[in-house]
Amino acid sequence: MLRRDFLSASSLAMAVSATGVGSAAPIMAAKSVLDYGAKPDGKTINTQAIQRAIDDVFQAGGGLVYAPPGTFLIGGIELKSRVTLYLEAGCVLLGSKSIDDYVFHPGPSRDADANGHHVIFAQNAEDVALCGLGTIDGQGEAYWEPRPNRRPVPPEDAWKEGATGHYQLKDHNNRPSPMVEFAQCRNVRISGVTLKNSAGWTLRPIACETVVIDGIRIRNPNYGVNTDGIDITASRNVFVSNCDIATGDDAICLKSENPYGDLLPTKNITITNCVITTSCNSFKLGTASHGAFENIVFSNSVLYADAGSPLYTRSSGGICIEMVDGGNIDGVMVSNIRMQNVRAPIFVRLGDRNKKDGTFLRNVLIEGVDAAGAIVSSSITGVPGLRPTDITVCNSRIRTVEQGQAAWMNRDIPEEADKYPEARMMGRLPSFGFFVRHADRVRLRNVQCLTDQPDERPAIVCDDADDVILDSLDLSAPVGGAPLIDLRNTRRAFLTGMRSPAGSRVFAQVSGAGSSAISLSGNSLDSSQQATSYADGATEGSTKIT
Repeated sequence: MLRRDFLSASSLAMAVSATGVGSAAPIMAAKSVLDYGAKPDGKTINTQAIQRAIDDVFQAGGGLVYAPPGTFLIGGIELKSRVTLYLEAGCVLLGSKSIDDYVFHPGPSRDADANGHHVIFAQNAEDVALCGLGTIDGQGEAYWEPRPNRRPVPPEDAWKEGATGHYQLKDHNNRPSPMVEFAQCRNVRISGVTLKNSAGWTLRPIACETVVIDGIRIRNPNYGVNTDGIDITASRNVFVSNCDIATGDDAICLKSENPYGDLLPTKNITITNCVITTSCNSFKLGTASHGAFENIVFSNSVLYADAGSPLYTRSSGGICIEMVDGGNIDGVMVSNIRMQNVRAPIFVRLGDRNKKDGTFLRNVLIEGVDAAGAIVSSSITGVPGLRPTDITVCNSRIRTVEQGQAAWMNRDIPEEADKYPEARMMGRLPSFGFFVRHADRVRLRNVQCLTDQPDERPAIVCDDADDVILDSLDLSAPVGGAPLIDLRNTRRAFLTGMRSPAGSRVFAQVSGAGSSAISLSGNSLDSSQQATSYADGATEGSTKIT
């Protein structure tokens, strides 16, 4: 046997063993792409050679297609049922810079963020896998260009700038996005591979059932236009773990839409043990939220930006739970999340962009969040007529480094009911910890909201909130005399287990004629000059202190 053939056979055997594909049944075929004339020179288009290998293994009943070390230039290739594409360490599948090398798969619109061009694609496939320690490189920068005549951002607006504003797409309709797409598939496994330099979204399982994404790396520049990391869409029973993601748009984003067919819920999703850095949102539900989200768990992960990094390169939102397109969210758990230099730690939003009846956002539990270096307030907000319900944040700590101004406390906060949701959408907020508006049954329990810089705003502002519990909060005192807690037209609020910090003037201010049934019980208020104050039509009769 020739040395080259021996090495190829040995590598194939090891690849089969590494994938574990043969543990339940023997591999029926195992082919190297070299046997089909693929050339790892980074210049020759290998699309047809690799596709023939996949098709032959599929026709043989399933098995493994092996790509050895080397750089293989390709257009779009399509995986098939019972086929594992194994990329050896040192293998690079290099996406072509020419959109003409990609097949357009019908379903998605040509002008959507997610279109029909892909480097890797599978549809209606079962028992399909993309594995190994190799790389898929989409050469995304070939599809972008610097934004012309871009004006410098004033220093006072740096907090809301995004890195992707520095670049734009050359042609929104002609780029492979997502780079890797699994549509209407069952029993999908993606593990070990590195996905980098996507021209648009990176990886999307859509309308799929039973998907495992484990131990992958995503590497897109933080200025990469529209470079979402993982977009889990209209799929069920999805398991994401041990992923290392650096990108320029939403890192992990759940959506509910389906251009391939009937609208399906996004449900039974677990995401754990991930490390994420992005200049956009780290973990997000929405947008494209036309259907249902149920049973979503995000846990044990790190969201970060390096110390000293420019503000525009930092994640704009850590945990973002958004419903604005008429669908519904029911049952989200987030736990054990460490954030470092994420701009807005928590953003929960129910809006009315698509004007559909029956939309709701409820039953969200966020616990064990430790966020340092925040510069944008966390918020839980709805709009008139649409109210997030049963939202709990507990056992968490948020430290801010922004010098909040008294003028922000008194500004008119716009509703922005039909606008795209993002943590910065309402501008500077009136509190440094949490802003709660148009919401029911919000609970903050054992939460620290601490400032590392002087802040002239209250720690907590509730506006048109009903049935609120603030329990065992540890809050920094505002400077300049602002109340520690500001309740505006708030009903049935229960404040308990708190100690007023040294230097606080008023523990709780109640304002608005709509405020009622507010109870303060079991608090230590000796460090505040006043327990309560009243404004804008609120009276002492609205409050009971025991």
